[in-house]
Amino acid sequence: MKIKAICAAGALALIMSSPAMAARHYISIVGSSTVYPFATVVAEQFGKTSGFKTPKIESTGSGGGFKLFCGGVGVKFPDISNASRAIKASEMKKCAANGVKEIVEVKIGYDGIVLANAKSGAPLKLSRRDIFLALAKQVPNPAKPGELIDNPYKTWKEVNPSLPNTPIEVLGPPPTSGTRDAFVELAMEKGAKTFDFIKAMKKKDKKTYKKICHTVREDGAYIEAGENDNLIVQKLQANPKSIGIFGFSYLEQNSDVIQGSLIEGKAPTFEAIASGDYPVSRPLFFYVKKAHVDVIPGMKEYLDEFTSEKAWGNDGYLADKGMIPMPNAERSQYKADVKALKTMEMK
Repeated sequence: MKIKAICAAGALALIMSSPAMAARHYISIVGSSTVYPFATVVAEQFGKTSGFKTPKIESTGSGGGFKLFCGGVGVKFPDISNASRAIKASEMKKCAANGVKEIVEVKIGYDGIVLANAKSGAPLKLSRRDIFLALAKQVPNPAKPGELIDNPYKTWKEVNPSLPNTPIEVLGPPPTSGTRDAFVELAMEKGAKTFDFIKAMKKKDKKTYKKICHTVREDGAYIEAGENDNLIVQKLQANPKSIGIFGFSYLEQNSDVIQGSLIEGKAPTFEAIASGDYPVSRPLFFYVKKAHVDVIPGMKEYLDEFTSEKAWGNDGYLADKGMIPMPNAERSQYKADVKALKTMEMK
């Protein structure tokens, strides 16, 4: 077994050091649209100050990013995948099957998922129960407790009499997006669990429970708006009755034209997300292909830049862009892990 491992490692080194592998002189990054603006700022700073080429970043969504990242080792495949959720066990298995067996996980901070509308309209005051009832494919039948029906609600007022009598029209991310994954888990599932019979289903039939909680309606009330969050902002301005779903940083960057909905009485602010008071918040990550670190120029230096206090610290330039910094101890731990290129255990 040891001989096989040595041979495999030698073959990989040969591939990585070949002229074809060495042909790429820039870092290739894919993944989350939420992490994209933060990674872009770091890449630009890195390009200006390091002497290396500015990394090329593509916004593919977290799921799309992992699909590319896990495709294999070599210049055809990305070096880093940004993600607004943790990598799944199924994705790690796909990576391993394609030779991507050493992955460094880097948590970079926190973000809130906001439901926002144009400032020309009134801000919504929602609960996660309201969100579930407005957007789930199937909802509890108000006439028959314990029974599910196809979502009949057309207006917010039908969901909750205290809400405005405007059509439910929500522009949100597609299934490949980490924002979508986090939204259905943190907002819709939490709202679904306010119904006792759905909550009880988790122990009896986990598959059905997850389907009920995570399946978004497909009758036009929820509109998949792609991975371009800036486009959602533009559409909200054009239609003040629409609601958009995206990361907090886009709200912060466009606060002159859009406003965040209150979720269970909490506004999506930097302070509320940092303290954990805002209920729909999540960690952000990127994942590094260890096999590429010593081959693609500037990889270690890019990691140093991203994990520096001037970037991700409490007063760093990423906080200015709307990212919520991790606590000091957590930053120190991840910085040490990145320095050591500590790889994840395969799930």
